[in-house]
Amino acid sequence: MAKKRKRYWLSLFMVLSLFGALLAGCGGSKTESGEGNNKPQNTNQQTDNNKQGEVENTGDTGTPKDGGTFTFSSPSDIVSINPIFINDTPSADTELLIFAKVYDLDRAGNLVVEPWSLAESLPEISEDGKTYTVKLKEAATWNDGKPVSADDLIFTINTISNPEVGAPGISQYDKVDKIEKVDEKTVKIHMKEVYAPFGYALNFSLVPAHVLKDVPPTELKKSKYGVDPAQTVTNGPWKWTEWKQKQYLTFEADPSYWGEVKPHIGKVIYKIYADQNTEVQALLKGDVDTVTSIPLTQLDAVKKQKGITISNKPGASYEFIGFNFDKNNFKDKFIPFESQKARQAIAHALNRQGMVDNVLKGTAILMNAPFLPGSWADPGDKAVNYAYDIEAAKKLLAEDGWVAGKDGILEKDGHRFSFELQYNTGNSRREQVTAIAQQSLKEVGIELIPKAIDFSAWAEQNLTPGKFEAILLGWSLTNPDPDQESIFSSNYFPEAGQNMGWYKNEKLDQLWVDGYSTVDQNKRKEVYAEAAQELSTDLPYVFLYQYGTPQGLGPRVKYAEEDAPEPTRAHGYFFHIIKWWVE
Repeated sequence: MAKKRKRYWLSLFMVLSLFGALLAGCGGSKTESGEGNNKPQNTNQQTDNNKQGEVENTGDTGTPKDGGTFTFSSPSDIVSINPIFINDTPSADTELLIFAKVYDLDRAGNLVVEPWSLAESLPEISEDGKTYTVKLKEAATWNDGKPVSADDLIFTINTISNPEVGAPGISQYDKVDKIEKVDEKTVKIHMKEVYAPFGYALNFSLVPAHVLKDVPPTELKKSKYGVDPAQTVTNGPWKWTEWKQKQYLTFEADPSYWGEVKPHIGKVIYKIYADQNTEVQALLKGDVDTVTSIPLTQLDAVKKQKGITISNKPGASYEFIGFNFDKNNFKDKFIPFESQKARQAIAHALNRQGMVDNVLKGTAILMNAPFLPGSWADPGDKAVNYAYDIEAAKKLLAEDGWVAGKDGILEKDGHRFSFELQYNTGNSRREQVTAIAQQSLKEVGIELIPKAIDFSAWAEQNLTPGKFEAILLGWSLTNPDPDQESIFSSNYFPEAGQNMGWYKNEKLDQLWVDGYSTVDQNKRKEVYAEAAQELSTDLPYVFLYQYGTPQGLGPRVKYAEEDAPEPTRAHGYFFHIIKWWVE
């Protein structure tokens, strides 16, 4: 429809949004490669494949003003703002307001230290690439007055790494061997092995050890921390003041905030609407200041509104149809798409280009593997491309033993080729894509049963525990490294990672290890090309397209050019929001 590890956020607008995904979720939620130097460099630059994607900048380089209220919206509520458990886009968006990250990413995806970052300097990395030294700023404090300390960093990583906790980001930190406390603000992180993407794992938020250290690991997810504003101690520019579920959340500039750069905006309101079309009407009326996912059917209407800034480029997100391989999720424990041929038939039967042309109006590009086009890990023609071919689909299904029943739906061994496809309510794009998929599959004798579910309930009850038959979702690649072990490795089944569909492929399990065990980019590229070929052949997902969601910013929102939204970065619609102001 995101979990910390490769921070795949299921992005809820995307289809969820990928995990984050945020559950909108995590193709590698965080995707980028640290090449073993002190400063991991972005080698996963996005190419602008959308010629219509200009940003009509209405930013103001005048004098910033303090105070005022900034309102943004979503058709989905948060799940929890506890950084240990965030795996969806709404929760991750709000995390940006109330938590400071140890390191940040710049516009190009480089790991950087900002005035609002917790770290004093970039991590020092040992020559063997297995030890990272991190020093936190002396001034950094929690909003209860306690200092942000080495203990917080140690507690956060150890907690995420603990399988009993069920943190979605476990795969990004379970390569840590031990953490040495040098002093109250400095730690040395010793790795069990070379893990090339680890620099980007440090683009994360901490939790307060003094608040959570006595909570049993198995009880942390049930804690009020992250769901009750009064019990959620934070360290970011704004503090969380209220949550009316399914209605709104509020955040106010924190007078105790320690950063040398203070937020200009006095209050932030996150409004929750029934659907994206209602959001757009709120933007046009001035009830909200930004909509981060404008349906393309509404884009022309928004462009006609004077003073609204439009940002529309392919972003760091892709959408997919994901299959579940756990028999317990199916009637009579029969999985209709269990065979590789059946999944390949589905891929041929889906008119992906029609989705891009008719639903996304050409603002997306087809993807055949979870590595962004134009990036250094782009596998090109190594990934299998499934052209829209009804006859090829029918041939594969026949070879797999399926025959038409009385009503035209295929049958095998007394079972119909019928499955439920879940997606999140309020997402007009996914509604349309589901309708196309349903009609396309019907042409080859497959019954697709659509089921729309409220996003926050869906994430908690279906996605995280892996309880569904198939899903239409998306991953937001919040980190520039292409490693996607957390999503496609059998080491990270539900509750221990982001492999929601219980997919197992021993060859891929090893390829992810091979890919992160070297900092030689050429070697890594070869590994990911092989992984792309395996994924696109075996198809745990039918990969649909890379896409961006048009953002609209109302006339009250002002920013300097260097602080403008960055649509090619995950959560880039709030890039440098601490420096924005409102009239």
